[in-house]
Amino acid sequence: MALRIGVPNKGRLNERTLELLRKAGLDLGEDIGRKLYAKVKNQDLEIMFVRAQDIPGFIAAGAIDVGITGLDQLAESGQDLKVILNLEFGFCRLSVAVPENSPVRDVRDIPDGSRIATSFPKMTEKYFSSLGKKVKVIVVSGAAEIMPYLGISDYIVDLVSTGSTLKTNRLAEIGTILESQAAMITSRGALEKHKAAVCEITDSIRSVIAAENKKYLMADIPESAVEEARRILPGIEGPTVTGIAGNSSYLAVHAVVDSDKIYKTIAELKAIGARGILTMPIERLVERYGSRHNEIHGERIQEIL
Repeated sequence: MALRIGVPNKGRLNERTLELLRKAGLDLGEDIGRKLYAKVKNQDLEIMFVRAQDIPGFIAAGAIDVGITGLDQLAESGQDLKVILNLEFGFCRLSVAVPENSPVRDVRDIPDGSRIATSFPKMTEKYFSSLGKKVKVIVVSGAAEIMPYLGISDYIVDLVSTGSTLKTNRLAEIGTILESQAAMITSRGALEKHKAAVCEITDSIRSVIAAENKKYLMADIPESAVEEARRILPGIEGPTVTGIAGNSSYLAVHAVVDSDKIYKTIAELKAIGARGILTMPIERLVERYGSRHNEIHGERIQEIL
């Protein structure tokens, strides 16, 4: 039976999610934006395009096996699901905000009876209850920022990324309920049923993320400078050093280097006499093999099972 993967059909997580899947080697076909589902070519995988907020519920119901959505949506759903991989994009926070002219500058000073507009009612109620506050939660489907201006609410709880939207609407952030990012989630039942397939897709996406901030570097170095090159190019488990046909005075070194260290690394290699220096992007970086394959995310997988 095919592994069903739910991905956001639009919004802030859609584009990057599709990029990760394609870089991981999934052929999603053409006109993907018009489809509700897609069969991945040459693989026993199906992609379902649904609302990000519906993904946790669909996994809990068994309609899909794995999903990519925000940690905020998972928390709001209240479903007992597991995070198997944080995806390092879609960073935001669920925050409490008040009008700029409000005297309230701390969530503990919000008076009982205040009206809070939000599209995250469960987390909002839970948060204020934990503070011992009795507030009235007004559920909105979007544009919570305008509610204080319209007089519908006194304050809001909403997702914040840069904070520019709050400033534009003359709101001030005074508290954070949850830090969020995109994540892959699943259920215990789905993992027990599709463990190998879940491990494979998770490992593939992880390898894409691992490669994005790396470069593959090659250079020819003087044979006498091997030790200096090893110091400069630690790589993953050290650089690869090989001979060059017809030239015993130089050796070829290959290594994976952090992108933000490329400038300094090349300068240091030139200083020891390196030549023919070449850098290339890496599409995927797989760091686990063989019998360890089903141990990806080690403690994470064991925790779920």
